[in-house]
Amino acid sequence: MSAPAVPLPHRRGSDALASNKPPVWSINQSACPQPAPLPAKCDRHEPVRSGVCCKELKGDDERTLIDPDVVRDVVIGLSDGLTVPFALTAGLSSLGESKLVILGGIAELIAGAISMGIGGFLATQAERDHYRYLRKVTSARVVRSCDGEMEREVHAVLGPVGVNEKVSRQVASCLRDVEFSMGPADEGTDATLTAEEGGELRWAKEVGLTAFLLKFGEGLEDVSTARMYASAFTIGLGYLVGGLIPLMPYFFEPIAHIALIYSCILTGLVLLIFGAVKARVTGAGAGAGGYIWGAFSTLLVGGAAAAAAYGIVALLEG
Repeated sequence: MSAPAVPLPHRRGSDALASNKPPVWSINQSACPQPAPLPAKCDRHEPVRSGVCCKELKGDDERTLIDPDVVRDVVIGLSDGLTVPFALTAGLSSLGESKLVILGGIAELIAGAISMGIGGFLATQAERDHYRYLRKVTSARVVRSCDGEMEREVHAVLGPVGVNEKVSRQVASCLRDVEFSMGPADEGTDATLTAEEGGELRWAKEVGLTAFLLKFGEGLEDVSTARMYASAFTIGLGYLVGGLIPLMPYFFEPIAHIALIYSCILTGLVLLIFGAVKARVTGAGAGAGGYIWGAFSTLLVGGAAAAAAYGIVALLEG
């Protein structure tokens, strides 16, 4: 009688380490001299755990947060969109007709959204170019530096968080060996782990001393091409959506001065909601007080900017 067929796990061992799921069979103590593998260690079957993995335990205010880069782009786009077009429409309201306000506002919205999107793309591209230049310089410095210098730099990063010099030396030695051992992949290497360019491992530039010093020493990471386009799209769309809000009352009210009042009320409400949501998705809000502060602080900042712009336009008009 043949044994049932069991599918083997994926060959990429990194997936098991990165998985958030607890192991099916936990092994805390190993009968062999080698310690138990990290993916198999879990206390869920201990009496104090009652079959519950620590990954399944959640705090009272624990939540899934949005990527801070995306939140930053949304905040930049919406904040400018709620402020600049509002100030423009408020200034054009002195002309008396909502039609002129709508035409001027739409023209500004289109130009502003394109400009903001291009600005976001160029800013992210500059960040990527800065990182790649520092990676080239740091890699050259690692090659020409002695072991002692690299150990001091690694300890300068790990020491403040409680790692002693002995462990720092071991980490530096391991990272240095990995850095210098990265070469062309063997013919028998898994195709999923091999890049097409030059035969290097796909993550060759993400491991070793250079990557460690840049990520943990300088706080820098590489920026992908997709991230540049996503930043441009997010900022531009945020500006367009935010700019339509103060312009909306002018579509329904032909008298510009009356539409301006509705625009102020609508923009203020949206700023309150936007501030509360921002406090939620960024984790800044802890309880009702945090959400209220996030809402009113956003309203105060946006309102102050719009009021200043409107005041300057009024002074220029005499």
